[in-house]
Amino acid sequence: MEFADVVRGRRMTRAFSTQPVDSELISQVVDLASRAPSAGKTQGWHALIITSGDTAKFWNDTLAVEKRESFRWKHLLDAPVIALVFADPVSYVERYSEQDKAHTGLGVGAEAWPTPYWTVDASFAAMTMLLAAEDAGLGALFFGVFHGEQQLRTRLCVPDAMQLIGAIAIGWPVESDTGEASGNTGASASRIRRSAEQIIHLNGW
Repeated sequence: MEFADVVRGRRMTRAFSTQPVDSELISQVVDLASRAPSAGKTQGWHALIITSGDTAKFWNDTLAVEKRESFRWKHLLDAPVIALVFADPVSYVERYSEQDKAHTGLGVGAEAWPTPYWTVDASFAAMTMLLAAEDAGLGALFFGVFHGEQQLRTRLCVPDAMQLIGAIAIGWPVESDTGEASGNTGASASRIRRSAEQIIHLNGW
């Protein structure tokens, strides 16, 4: 598939088949994401992959049972894989304490960084995962974990220093019960995409 086709074809998938995704395919997606830009080649991000019956535990932590009856995207819960993307600030401080980077002063601590590049780099990686999933014929949805994060972190033994960037549901897309292809009819989908001319500020604001 051509790169432009991957970018234009990528959509946020909200309805999945329960069909498992081969672990080798997930490894390929993560491997491609490992090639995303990384400050100082620190590569300070991690993907915690949740599969099989453990995905139900993820939803138990993050989506209360009493809210599921009114939850619009019921087949999102069928996604066979949930990837949690984490950024590691400590690894960046340690990397920039090394001899070739010490002159930057960024090895003093996370507070010395004007931009938290661990967040930037992990976000690059998450975007690459979405594109890699599209290229592989998979559906994927990036979403924030707004409820139950602490319970989730405790159960999965996530180190306190790790910053949760978000979750990516991955699987084989299907039509939802209402006939919506992959459930892609959220209110945001109707918003007009800005043109390049609206985005570009040439030689100044």
